[in-house]
Amino acid sequence: MAELKALLFDVDGTLADTERDGHRPAFNMAFAKAGLDWVWDEALYGELLAVTGGKERIKFYLEQFNRQFSKPENFDDFVKGLHASKTEFYEQLMAEGKIPLRRGVERLLNQARDQGMRMAVVTTTTPANVTALLTNTLGPDAESWFEVIAAGDIVPAKKPAPDIYFWAMEHMNVRPEECMAFEDSANGIRSSIAANIKTIITINGYTQDDDFRAAELVLSDMGEPGMPFSVLQGEVYGHHYLDLALITKVHKELYRG
Repeated sequence: MAELKALLFDVDGTLADTERDGHRPAFNMAFAKAGLDWVWDEALYGELLAVTGGKERIKFYLEQFNRQFSKPENFDDFVKGLHASKTEFYEQLMAEGKIPLRRGVERLLNQARDQGMRMAVVTTTTPANVTALLTNTLGPDAESWFEVIAAGDIVPAKKPAPDIYFWAMEHMNVRPEECMAFEDSANGIRSSIAANIKTIITINGYTQDDDFRAAELVLSDMGEPGMPFSVLQGEVYGHHYLDLALITKVHKELYRG
């Protein structure tokens, strides 16, 4: 029987509602600073989330929603500059405390840390964004809670490709059956499942209609004592919030025998 050794966490939408409350307004602030009249409202941003990665999302927007924009000759540098500006605004929003963790996240991370469960971040967002979220919500040493921070452009193919998960597992020296992944989106679970990792989903407003049939659990959120999650798919064995006991039980049942 496989032993659960590592929890692998996506960031945007999973640990915090960073897409709606962080990345989207930060993009708009960067556009305004650059003198562009682009505004990504919540509905448009939901469509842009079909593509992972900030620089990739800007290019997708221009290819599909703003084709009349005249691209500068140094287009890649232009996109990189916009994205760097956006990252600065994102970190500012984080420092101002405007992007809290989702319900149950801090409790679960603290419990896993206290019980010696190995953890990693596995995300397409930049390392700077990960640092900003963790340090401004959990404290200055929060990055040290995670054995591996697999983020940004460390692999050429971003989610839904499985490369980022393979990279994380290689650096932790664990096998897929020794892990549980936590995601919130179709692209996320396509990535984790392609890496053969069983996955728990916590949906959000942007992803509630995604296809999560491959997930072991689909929950409204991680829940808290007295504030239970809603179960959309899977067996929770009488639990009302996501904790290490429930995760271990789900994993055990998956690999029984």
